[in-house]
Amino acid sequence: MRIENSFVPAEGVGETRERSLWEAGILTWEDFDPARAPVGPKMGERVESFLAEALERLDDDDAHYFGERFPTKENWRLYENFRDRAVFFDIETTGLDAGRNDVTTVSVTQGGETTTLVRGENLTDESLREQFRDAPLVVSFNGKQFDVPFLEDNFDVSIDAPHLDLMYPCRRIDLTGGLKAIERAVGIDRDRPDLSGKDAVRLWHQYARDGDDGALDTLVSYNREDTENLQNLADVVARRLHDDSLGAVAGEPAGIPDPRS
Repeated sequence: MRIENSFVPAEGVGETRERSLWEAGILTWEDFDPARAPVGPKMGERVESFLAEALERLDDDDAHYFGERFPTKENWRLYENFRDRAVFFDIETTGLDAGRNDVTTVSVTQGGETTTLVRGENLTDESLREQFRDAPLVVSFNGKQFDVPFLEDNFDVSIDAPHLDLMYPCRRIDLTGGLKAIERAVGIDRDRPDLSGKDAVRLWHQYARDGDDGALDTLVSYNREDTENLQNLADVVARRLHDDSLGAVAGEPAGIPDPRS
């Protein structure tokens, strides 16, 4: 599913109306013709008004515009357009309270490259801002409730790009539980499946207290794998949601590779 397959951002168009457009063979914005669309004249005008602006915004690569126009639960539809430049990120901390605990590592994957920032080394306000500066879309798991507030409370950084928090679309396709459990359910493997968030806290204290570089290496590896697996999970989720929506109507395959094939 691409942005230009979507009509729900237009005023008054819900999922049912959008589906009727697809069933009428109007699968993309270029296909829209109010003369043959199953909408009334006023609705047709609203759709055409949206499309006139949206086409310009898409040409301008304006992800923020679409992040604001799409219903929150449908922002997964931005993923295929911005997948190659999306920023996948995950943090590790010393606890769950942003007011009392510290961020220890932050891993960011973009364009197939992963960077890990470490507390006391290169984890700074400026390095964080640099990682998120050009992100058209950020992708996390439970990042809206945890990672983003933690970072913004502890650093001079504002993460305001459209945010695809995979925890919510996972629930739509009956994938519940934590990230590791969901990965197992969809067949995404890990090098160290035995490690958990509690281990991440232990490893940090082992490094900070004892100077154990091996513990830090393990922590960094764990954090990086969390981040890199987010892209694999996003690919799976976007494909399934596509198959349940546009794919179910038109038989159109998603333009996203299956990471497990």
